[in-house]
Amino acid sequence: MNRITVAPYGSWKSPIAADRVAAKSIQLAEVAADGPDVYWIELRPAEGGRNVIVQRRPDGTTLDRTPKGFNARTRVHEYGGGAYVVADGVIWFSNDSDQRIYRQAGEAAPIAITPALSYRFADAVYDRARNRLIAVREDHTRAGEAVNTIVAIRADGDLNGGTLLVSGNDFYAAPRLSPDGEYLAWLTWNHPNLPWDGCELWVAHVDKAGTLDEAVKVAGGPTESICQPEWSPDGVLHFVSDRTDWWNLYRWRAGQVEALCPMAAEFGQPAWQFRFSNYGFADGGPIVCAYTQDGLGRIGLLEPGAGGLKPVESPFSIFGSLRISGARALMLAGSATAPTAVTALDLATLAWTSISEALASEIDAAYFSVPQAISFPTTGGAIAHALYYPPASPDFAAPEGDRPPLIVRSHGGPTSAATAAFGMGVQYVTSRGFAFVDVNYGGSSGYGRAYRERLKGQWGVVDVDDCINAARYLVDKGLADEDKVAIEGGSAGGYTTLAALAFRDYFKAGASLFGLSELEIFAKETHKYESRYLDGLIGPYPAQRDLYIERSPLFKARNISVPVIFFQGDEDKIVPPNQAELMFDAVRAREIPTAYVLFKGEQHGFRKAENIQRTLEGRLYFYAKVFGIPLVDDIPPLEIENL
Repeated sequence: MNRITVAPYGSWKSPIAADRVAAKSIQLAEVAADGPDVYWIELRPAEGGRNVIVQRRPDGTTLDRTPKGFNARTRVHEYGGGAYVVADGVIWFSNDSDQRIYRQAGEAAPIAITPALSYRFADAVYDRARNRLIAVREDHTRAGEAVNTIVAIRADGDLNGGTLLVSGNDFYAAPRLSPDGEYLAWLTWNHPNLPWDGCELWVAHVDKAGTLDEAVKVAGGPTESICQPEWSPDGVLHFVSDRTDWWNLYRWRAGQVEALCPMAAEFGQPAWQFRFSNYGFADGGPIVCAYTQDGLGRIGLLEPGAGGLKPVESPFSIFGSLRISGARALMLAGSATAPTAVTALDLATLAWTSISEALASEIDAAYFSVPQAISFPTTGGAIAHALYYPPASPDFAAPEGDRPPLIVRSHGGPTSAATAAFGMGVQYVTSRGFAFVDVNYGGSSGYGRAYRERLKGQWGVVDVDDCINAARYLVDKGLADEDKVAIEGGSAGGYTTLAALAFRDYFKAGASLFGLSELEIFAKETHKYESRYLDGLIGPYPAQRDLYIERSPLFKARNISVPVIFFQGDEDKIVPPNQAELMFDAVRAREIPTAYVLFKGEQHGFRKAENIQRTLEGRLYFYAKVFGIPLVDDIPPLEIENL
């Protein structure tokens, strides 16, 4: 029997060490099938954040297909995705350092097939009949804004960097070839939209010369978001649309769009990265669907016109990157207590099999906090949502009457979502006696278009209100200490963090990870994909420049009266380091306790094990010092100015 030690919340010893979290937190992405073989990408912090394509053979053996010195990652839209395609045992992948496409056949070394020019490629499909790739290309060879197109690339080598197929709009995604190779579908949109605001689905005939003609718009427009176009095995185009508020599944037959399963659930998601997949076609059977309902992920089998959608029982609540391989559905699946793994669903028996785990945990599950979905009242009579993680340890209890310090996380995006996916970073703090709440503030996906649009023109207002009201809800229920409530977030979540500290007087500390502080600079300097994002979140620029100034935390830094720490990568092209540096200087000048940690060689989001570890330990060290919590971990000191 364990002996329970009584100690203040936040000061508990935990077996979840930061170095273990950092080194073993492999991120999985982009499942693919090639005959009986399964492929996926592993982002490995212990290898400097290198992305490795892994192959699993039918006999269960796995091997790394990406040699040392290569990194399978594309930077199209900066966020990437769709970094590789595999067919008949041959892999074509984008290499991070030079953004060229490499062809890798068997055990042979990768060979570059695109020129050493400032081209980037993503989301490719293999056109077997013409031995070519069809991909999105982002052209950075000229000054000014990058040019996005869809091109055809000779699969054995194309020193021209591709032949133009589709051009003229600002953005393209999801080129998808029909099974007979006769038709190509794709998505496109223009500034100021992002794809979750509105985009269009087009189809064109592919002629004998491989060029396109007879282009037809199938669906979409400025206020309809389309995602994941796919052709069924019998050549019927399917897609996901939010035309009825929810991202539901449709098909296009005989020139008509048909709804397949209207319901208050999300079969799509914001296209921050290429190549996400939430459905696939079983051979001669139903459509296998991953969808979100009431904030939780589910799997179902859809038979259009027959039995409708039949839910499949599973131990998981997070799904993604779904592919069909014979009689199996392959996907990434995880839960609040199980790390995300490449997983197979047998479509005959509906049995689940794990193929590869992201993090083989050796830690007793008693140390893991299980999230609770909460809904709470917020500004204007609205209801907002969050996931609450209570402190959890089998070894410790707090003194009677003590309440835990609370960390409020504002997720990135902001058109993204907090999910119940197992996260060792969260467990790192909850196992030490912190409470944690991951807020799906207005603007988050997963709750329909109307909920996403709560943030239109209200960034820095609605998100801040919802984060404060989530904390108040927990404090009122006696689940948190109001004097020890911190807010933190990365990227857009970092902006919400800084806005909450600068515009309101509620939180007692904050941590910004590569967060925005000056919106006008962001609007002028950020990359193409997000260069007009703030038109919808704040207002058109420069027409509403005054609002950009008003909503910039930097210009309200004089109002910050609580400690704040900043973490930043020096190669971040999405939120450049000056966003953190300007804010840090402003807070420091006010003699408020503050710290700034700059990581060399890091981009947007931290990929290297040593930097992930330093961020975990640095935040804990900072919160312990500013909240007066005994620090029981042996953490290298962090310089906190003005403390």
